[in-house]
Amino acid sequence: MIRVTGFNGKEFVLNAEHIEKIEEVPECLITLINGKKYMVKEDCQQVIDKVMEYKKKIFSLSL
Repeated sequence: MIRVTGFNGKEFVLNAEHIEKIEEVPECLITLINGKKYMVKEDCQQVIDKVMEYKKKIFSLSL
């Protein structure tokens, strides 16, 4: 799970395992595998970094 900020200023949590695509349009648009789309205040690289950090935590727990 990653924490991101919507354009209304409220934080919410997304399941990083459900992210299909991240686009810069110029805002960061996250598309989930179910087709839902979320535009967030973070730039795309920040979202990618959050996903990578999440994945590192998951893999380190399994070792």
